[in-house]
Amino acid sequence: MYDKYESPLSSRYASDYMLELFSHRRRITTWRKLWVALARAEQKLGLPVSAEQVSELEQHIDEIDFDAAAAREKEVRHDVMAHVYAYGLAAPSAAGIIHLGATSCYVTDNADMILYRDGLKYIRDELRRVIKNLAGFALKYKDLPTLGYTHYQPAQLVTVGKRAALWMQDFCSDLEELDFVISTMKLLGCRGTTGTEASFMDLFEGDTSKIDEMNRMICDEFGFDSCFAVSGQTYPRKFDSRILNVLSAIGQSCYRMAEDIRLLQHDRQLEEPFEKNQIGSSAMAYKRNPMRCERICSLARYLMIDAQNASMTAATQFLERTLDDSANRRISLPEGFLCADAILRLAKNVTSGMVVNEKIVDRTVREYLPFIATENIMMEGVKRGGDRQQLHELIRQCSMEATANMKNGERCNLPEILSRHPEFGMTLEEIEAVLEPSLYIGRCPEQTEKFVESVKELYEGVDSDSGEINI
Repeated sequence: MYDKYESPLSSRYASDYMLELFSHRRRITTWRKLWVALARAEQKLGLPVSAEQVSELEQHIDEIDFDAAAAREKEVRHDVMAHVYAYGLAAPSAAGIIHLGATSCYVTDNADMILYRDGLKYIRDELRRVIKNLAGFALKYKDLPTLGYTHYQPAQLVTVGKRAALWMQDFCSDLEELDFVISTMKLLGCRGTTGTEASFMDLFEGDTSKIDEMNRMICDEFGFDSCFAVSGQTYPRKFDSRILNVLSAIGQSCYRMAEDIRLLQHDRQLEEPFEKNQIGSSAMAYKRNPMRCERICSLARYLMIDAQNASMTAATQFLERTLDDSANRRISLPEGFLCADAILRLAKNVTSGMVVNEKIVDRTVREYLPFIATENIMMEGVKRGGDRQQLHELIRQCSMEATANMKNGERCNLPEILSRHPEFGMTLEEIEAVLEPSLYIGRCPEQTEKFVESVKELYEGVDSDSGEINI
């Protein structure tokens, strides 16, 4: 395994479930299940397929001779026909009816949609676990004042929990979009070479009701409500865009959260999990890098760019079908799933073990709180007989003086500076009494509680998961 290239998504990042889902064995096994479903429907609808042949196909679904298939594909340059041949070797009495009336996309496209459906459902539960983790974190810290930032410059106070609710809201939006994608998934069905079902018009001697029933039976067997209403040789490649776009959206949300955590870890306010024996740097032994969040951002960039593959493929279909989608889709769709899976594993891990350094959060708040409180101080000064415009100008001048002191390495002494001006009519003690952080967080606790409660049904019932990662 060390002598040939192996995708890091499989060797380092993705889960065993997703690796098995997109394995070659699962793909070919799904092809065979589709061939069985087709044969069963054809047998029940009166075509020359026997129950014994269907039974033999069923008995040999998992008996795959990959070497025989590979040798045959090298000879005929066609992967589907190579596996028709290999399946026929395993089930010789049914070899003559495998793939009857179908074209290659019957197995390739239907199998892909089945795998994508299962992958999206798995992603859905992983996403719900991240939301659940954030919900608990948001409620725990809904009242803890923290410095807000706009333009990454100090702004009015928020709370640690309210900020987590913003991340959580992004993920809830992704879940809503994901549910829509899953609910609109359809099979291609068995539609023939250009989607006209002409081969089945011949097989069923023009009985269109039997064609419809055959496709309904195939959909039922794999848990789909229906086929696409019309198609060319393939299912609409627009749906691949829909799939990769929602995976990209999840990547965007993870990136946003992870980058925020990285910024806050720089200020030592918030930290991602760090294990006892974890090494932050090969040279700087003291380092405690946010490696999990950095990896989330790194993989999310790849996922967001990967989504462009599907949009370009959807735009270049050449009438009823072109094969230049095939090689691209073999890479871009599975790797999109593996990448989204890897990112969510990391997101679960981070959100289940975030550490809030409350004393540093409070110190940062109190460093900037005098500036944030100046409007309240100005209003109190007006109540005591001051002129609003005159007080505003005094606050501006005093703030510049205090800022200059801070840039010189001194502490913020704005309250002392303001107390020297009798225009405010306030003593230093009275000014400092206004400097209570909880007075400046607005409705953050209430907003956080209401939001978490409003989306509770999205994550209720999902089990908690700390998100074990490989490395």
